[in-house]
Amino acid sequence: MRAIRVHEFGEPEVLRIEEVPDPQPGPGQVVVRVRAAGVNPVDTYIRFGSYANKPELPYTPGSDGAGTVEAVGEEVRRVAAGDRVYLAGTLSGSYAEFALCRESQVHPLPERVSFEQGAGVHVPYATAYYGLYHRAHALPGETVLVHGATGGVGTAAVQIAHAAGMRVIGTGGTDKGRVMVREQGADHVLDHHSEGYLDRIPEITGGKGVDVVLEMAAHLNLDKDLSVVAKKGRIVVIGSRGRIEIDPRLAMRSDAAVLGLLLFNASEKEQESIHAALVAGLSNGTLQPVVGQSIPLKDAPRAHRDVMEPGAYGNIVLIP
Repeated sequence: MRAIRVHEFGEPEVLRIEEVPDPQPGPGQVVVRVRAAGVNPVDTYIRFGSYANKPELPYTPGSDGAGTVEAVGEEVRRVAAGDRVYLAGTLSGSYAEFALCRESQVHPLPERVSFEQGAGVHVPYATAYYGLYHRAHALPGETVLVHGATGGVGTAAVQIAHAAGMRVIGTGGTDKGRVMVREQGADHVLDHHSEGYLDRIPEITGGKGVDVVLEMAAHLNLDKDLSVVAKKGRIVVIGSRGRIEIDPRLAMRSDAAVLGLLLFNASEKEQESIHAALVAGLSNGTLQPVVGQSIPLKDAPRAHRDVMEPGAYGNIVLIP
C-alpha cells in the first residue's frame, strides 16, 4: 500500500510517500481502507519533533480518518467487513491507503456523512466536546465564546454548543470564515483582526460577560479572555504557540478558572461518552463537519503547511 512515512523530524518536506506492506489484523484489531485522512495541527508538531511524546522513527502520521472496514481480527464484535467507520486514533497512522486500529478506535459513520467529513470528526469534534462538557461543564443557556471559530475545532464547537441550546459568539479573521461561522449556528460573529472587537461582549451579554471561552490561540488572547469572562467563568486553553503575560487580578475579579486541555488525557469513560454523543449528532444531522480542502495523499507537505496558516477554514483532509 501507499503511505506517508517520516524518517526524520523536520519541515513538511520530510513527509514522503512510499510503498509499505499492507497491515494485517491481530486479535481485537481492525484494518480500515482509508478513503480520507484528517490533518490536524497536532500532526505538524509531532512531525517537527516538538510534541511531548515523539513516535519512534520511521512512522506514518495521522490519527483521524474515515473509510470502510477491510478486515477484522479474532474477538472483534462491534464491526464487520464493509462497515463505514470513522477513526478515533490508529495503531499504524491514517496517512495511508489502509490503517490498523484497535476495535475501540473505530466508530460508525452514518450514510449521510461523507468520508471526507468523517475524516474531520475525531480530533476536531472530540476536542470541542471534551472542552465544552468535560472541562468547562458548560450548560444550556450559557454564553460560549469560541475564540478562533473558523478552523476544525472551532466549527465543531459552534455546532455542538448551538445544538445544546447555548448562546454562541464566534470569531474569525476573514469574511468567508465569518460567514461560515454564522452558518454553523453562531448567534454573533466578531472579526478578531478588528481593533477593540471584544468591546462588543458587554453589549451582547448585557454586561455579564461570557460563561465559557474555548481558546484556540492562548498565546495571543488569554489576557483578553480574562477581561470578558462572567463571574465563575471558565477559559479552556485548546491551542497555544508560546508564552503570554496575563494580569491575575482579572481572574480574581471574576473567580475565573483557566483550564488546560489535551484530548489524549481523556479517560476511557470520557472517550466513550464523547463518541456516543458524536455518533448521535452525526446520525441526526446536528453535527456536519465542514471540509475546507481535499488534498491528494502525495501532497501531504502542502496540507501540513496549509493547516498552520492563519484564517483556517474547516477541516483539511488527504485523499489516498
